[in-house]
Order: sequence, then C-alpha cells, then structure tokens
Amino acid sequence: MANILDSDPNSTRAKILAKTDPDEFGWAVKFMRAGYAGRGLVYLVVAGFGFWSVVQGGEAEGTQDVMERLDGGWSTFILLLIALGMFAYFIWRIVDAIWDLEAYGSGGKGIVARLGMCVTGLAHLGIGVLAVTALISSAGSSGSGSGSGSSGILSDIMAAPGGRWAVGIAGLLTIAAGVYYIVKAVKEKYREHLRANRFTMDFNWALKAGVAAQGVVVGIIGLLITLAALQHDPSQAGGVGSAFDWLYAQPYGRVLVGLLCLGLLGFSLFCFVNAAYRIVPKAADENIESVAIRARSKAKQMTS
Repeated sequence: MANILDSDPNSTRAKILAKTDPDEFGWAVKFMRAGYAGRGLVYLVVAGFGFWSVVQGGEAEGTQDVMERLDGGWSTFILLLIALGMFAYFIWRIVDAIWDLEAYGSGGKGIVARLGMCVTGLAHLGIGVLAVTALISSAGSSGSGSGSGSSGILSDIMAAPGGRWAVGIAGLLTIAAGVYYIVKAVKEKYREHLRANRFTMDFNWALKAGVAAQGVVVGIIGLLITLAALQHDPSQAGGVGSAFDWLYAQPYGRVLVGLLCLGLLGFSLFCFVNAAYRIVPKAADENIESVAIRARSKAKQMTS
C-alpha cells in the first residue's frame, strides 16, 4: 500500500498504510463524499450568484447573504443539501483527524495537519448552521439580517485582555492558510489525493485554478482580520463577502471579482471531483493509482 500516495516505501505515511486494513474505514468514505459534494455546492452557489451579479452590473455577495436570498421552491431543497453536506463534512474532518485517515502520523507536522482538519470542519459546521438558519427563515420566520454578527463577536474578543493579539494571530494564521492553498496549487500537491483517470488528468488546469482561487480568498480574509486587529476596527473583518468588497475597491475591481468568482467555480469543481475521486489512504485499495504517481510515470517515459 506504500504507493497509493507516496512512492517512497520508507516514508512515515507508507509505513502507516502498510499496517492498515482498508476494510476498517470504508464507512468514513461516505461522509467524505457527502461532505465534499456539499462543499462543492456551497461554492457553486456563492460563486455562481457572484459571477452572474457582476456580469449584470451588480456586486458579488458572501455566503450568508446568498443563503438568505435562497427562499422557497428549489432553493429550500438546495439549502437542505448544503446543510446536510456541511454537517457531513464536519463529521468527515473530525473522523479524519481522530483516526488519522490521511496517514499523517503523530509527529509535529502530523499533529498540525490533523488540528487543521478540526478547524476546517468547525468552519464548515458554521456554514451548515447558516443554511439551517436560512431554512428556518424561509419556512415562515421574518428573518432579519445578521450581517453584524461576526463583527460583534470580534468586538467582544478584542475587548477581552489580549483579545487584539488573539485576533491578529488568527488573521496571520488565516493568511498562512491562504498561502498554503496557493503553494498547493503551484506544486500540484492535491494530485496525490486524487484517483488517476482521464478526467483528473486532462482537467488539471481547472482544478489548479480553483485551488489557487481559494487561496486568494482565504488570504484576503486573513488580511482583513489582521487589519481589523491592528486598527481595532472589527467591521473590517469578514468572510467571502468582505473579500469581494475589498477587491471591488481596488483598480479594475469588478474585473478582479469576476475572475475570482470564475476561479471559485473551479474550486467548486475541485470539491465535486474530490467527492467522486478522492483517495482516503486508510480506506483505499492497494491497486488504486493517484494522479501524482501516474504523472510521474508519464514524465519518466517521456525522458527515457
């Protein structure tokens, strides 16, 4: 099983996988598929609405605003799918971290990676809660916007002793996460986790653009959180919507937001591809070949 993700049989990951029975963790794959499908749907809706709005001369909106616009009919069904998908993604990330399904190990890097999974899971749980709130609102409540909720929370945190430092550190960590996504796109590290087939090989350009776009969004969000801490102004911080607003304020802002929405549509595709073809190392058959390994094999054939 060493070659599923890593061609080096002496690596930590390969040694962990050599001692693993894939049948033990097959149940976790269902949560992974549902979670990534839900994540893909979120980005499809937010980026799709955003791009259409920009083309029509309007402004792209954040996740919460878009969900509040989904009301009745098919929109209710979409919100339900998003909520279920986000809860599944949360469960998947927590299970992934506890049982180390990615085979990162218990060393320093492994612990950091697994803690990152928990943080990501909690963030998507929050999106699931937003979807449920929108569902309740569309079922008959006279919902009132809660756009100031995040800034109110940040304001409370900043008012606490050491609060500004905590928010600033959170901002810097978020920027680091954005850089991580961009590096991941440039180095194509995500290919180690995807099953090799014609689609994943031929449409790598779209997947790469999507991962890079996600890095840009996360990086801008981190920048805004950091600025909020430095200037003691919680209103500057926010999520995807705040990232869109910040880009709008830049030269050629509408074009930049439109391009970013296209990139996030690519990230939506990346999530759907993960739902279908992601390799869960501890639950994978030893005969599965990753995109990274097939690409390396093709490169060797071309140079030999």
